[in-house]
Amino acid sequence: MSSKTHRDEKNFNQAALDYHKAEPKGKIEVIPSKPHSSQRDLSLAYSPGVAVPCMEIHDKPETVYDYTGKGNLVAVISNGTAVLGLGDIGAEASKPVMEGKGLLFKIFADINVFDIEINEKDPDKFIEIVKGIAPTFGGINLEDIKAPEAFYIEQRLKEELDIPLMHDDQHGTAIISAAALINSLQIANKKIEEVKMVVNGAGAAAIACTNLYISLGLKRENVLMCDSKGVINHKRENLTPEKIDFVAHTDIETLEDAVKGSDVFVGLSKGNVMTPEMLLSMNENPIVFALANPDPEIAYNVAIETRKDVIMATGRSDYPNQVNNVLGFPYIFRGALDVQAKGINEAMKLAAVHAIADLAKEPVPEAVILAYNIQNLQFGREYFIPKPFDNRLITKVSSAVAKAAVESGIARKTITNFEEYENSLLDRMGRDEKLVRMMQNRAKANPKRITLGNAEEYNVLKAAQILYEEGIAYPSLLGNKKYIKEQMEHFGINLDIPIIDPSDDDQKENRKKYRETLWKLRQRKGMNEYKAKRFVRQRDYFGPLMLKHGDTDGLIVGFSKNYTSVLRPVLEVIEKDKGVDKVAAMMMILSEKKPIFFADTSINQNPTAEDLVNIAKMAEFTVKSFAIEPRIAMLGFENFAAISETSKKVAKAVSILHEKYPKMVVDGEIQPDFAMNSDHLSDYPFSKLGTTPANTFIFPNLESANLSYKIIRGMKVAQVIGPILMGLKQPVHVLQMRSSVDEIVNLATIAVLDAQRREKKDKK
Repeated sequence: MSSKTHRDEKNFNQAALDYHKAEPKGKIEVIPSKPHSSQRDLSLAYSPGVAVPCMEIHDKPETVYDYTGKGNLVAVISNGTAVLGLGDIGAEASKPVMEGKGLLFKIFADINVFDIEINEKDPDKFIEIVKGIAPTFGGINLEDIKAPEAFYIEQRLKEELDIPLMHDDQHGTAIISAAALINSLQIANKKIEEVKMVVNGAGAAAIACTNLYISLGLKRENVLMCDSKGVINHKRENLTPEKIDFVAHTDIETLEDAVKGSDVFVGLSKGNVMTPEMLLSMNENPIVFALANPDPEIAYNVAIETRKDVIMATGRSDYPNQVNNVLGFPYIFRGALDVQAKGINEAMKLAAVHAIADLAKEPVPEAVILAYNIQNLQFGREYFIPKPFDNRLITKVSSAVAKAAVESGIARKTITNFEEYENSLLDRMGRDEKLVRMMQNRAKANPKRITLGNAEEYNVLKAAQILYEEGIAYPSLLGNKKYIKEQMEHFGINLDIPIIDPSDDDQKENRKKYRETLWKLRQRKGMNEYKAKRFVRQRDYFGPLMLKHGDTDGLIVGFSKNYTSVLRPVLEVIEKDKGVDKVAAMMMILSEKKPIFFADTSINQNPTAEDLVNIAKMAEFTVKSFAIEPRIAMLGFENFAAISETSKKVAKAVSILHEKYPKMVVDGEIQPDFAMNSDHLSDYPFSKLGTTPANTFIFPNLESANLSYKIIRGMKVAQVIGPILMGLKQPVHVLQMRSSVDEIVNLATIAVLDAQRREKKDKK
């Protein structure tokens, strides 16, 4: 292992420990969902009011779904006997994984989770424990239980419980890979009933996958299954009941011989067991699912270099066609819970398979293309499984599963209007941070050089570490090199990235070049050559001059200084975009619902009506760059009255916008609470906002905007990203004082996206 690899692994391991140890501990929490501020609230929530729903449930057990959270609560249960790639590490050590699974349930499908780690390896005792706690839950997700016990445990619990239950390690992988199989066979122009398949691996996932493929039409006699001892054939002895089902009457014994003349290889085993020679021995248009993680059975790059006709999927996110269980389990449980299903049957699994497969064939929305920074994403060899960030998954898969449950007679509750149901699913999904994940994914696809000022600060150093290790950007550190290195050693941060010291000898040529540029820019604005020579040794000027000369792609400054003082050198060096009179700043607020945007929060103290028009136009452009359609509210403290001078100014701006940009969705002057409420908006049928709430808010002055977002930031009720500078020719952003690590990472991510957009524009 190289020293760099060792250092990166050490940094990552420490980051993982820090992430889990940070307050509050763990990854999921329980929060109240009902009012609890008054004595009356508490008397309804607990004694004496709680007795009323208790007796209702006692008399009518089915009403437990009406009066409790059971219908949206899943248990993630494990005994820790087969955890990820860690093996039998025990119940307590498996808890971080189970909490992580709970987090995925919540962020992808808004399902609440209790993780339950049971210290019991005896299958029958384990089953009794799960049965005993089952009344608490609307569904149960079994996780990381070793085979063959996993088969027995799942089968018994399915027979004895009347709620949705699934062992995701088996059926999650089976469902996603089955969808991939349907589509890859179509690309290969092959029929499932005719293909020959080799399955390498005979654990819970491999057995479940193969059984599901057979239910799709694969012939059992066309399957050769291999375990660590080779092909499971008629010569083998002491096989488990599950393996006996796949005994092949053949003399073939090795994986190498098994793959010869095969059409499909499904790997659920370990890395690098398939050689290029094995791949070459497969039939035309070979389908290879190399699903071992982190190292596939054959590396993606090796496979595509070996055969141009290979159709390939892996379990990794950095290659096309990732077989990722998150495409399935959150949405399968969502659909099952919403119809109060008594289980998860084959009809529901197959419905999920076909919904996922069909989704990959549909035109890909712009938001998904932007998320992955791919020019042309369409059905074919490099895209036959939907992407995890595809927002359509929850509506397509959950609806298909719910419909199958109703039609197969396993649902307690019927959905009559699936269009309304799909809308309700979309309403649920404003609470996560999908936008941040989408932005980071786009950045990783084409990372840029981002220079971070104030690099001696711990938060900045930690942000640089995340940007570097996650592949979001190529960060460089700007400041006193000696002090930065001392701080890195002090904080235990090992990073092999550039440190740029404006006073260092290695910057002599740059100082000369930058001095000349600065003097030319400012010589008629009070700056002489001596001042320019002195200023280029200051990072506040050196950073913008780096950007001006193309020595970095983006700049993040601020953190420990007053915003205005840091912004001044930026505006003196970096030009404004064409048509921009004044730059402005915008904050992105990731609320519990949808993301919203505030402007101008940092620069223009008392904008004129014309300034507000320009701010609104820049905000519209910026919001669209996040694949969000802006709906702009021009704010005032009156609703369409224009009595005060401030309201008159806003009304004038709206009038100009309506006249010059009739297609723009903008209106005002309007109070923010009215602009965010459909019912209130319905009182103004003439408004361009209609009855759909606004998501972009233009404030009448800096004080109101700045105070508003700082109240939100101080209350910690939403994640605040920004300020995002608008109107400059190059990507530069100024941090809030004492920004958190996440805030720095997010703003740097936006700088990368900005640089990508400008690069694309320049190439046109």
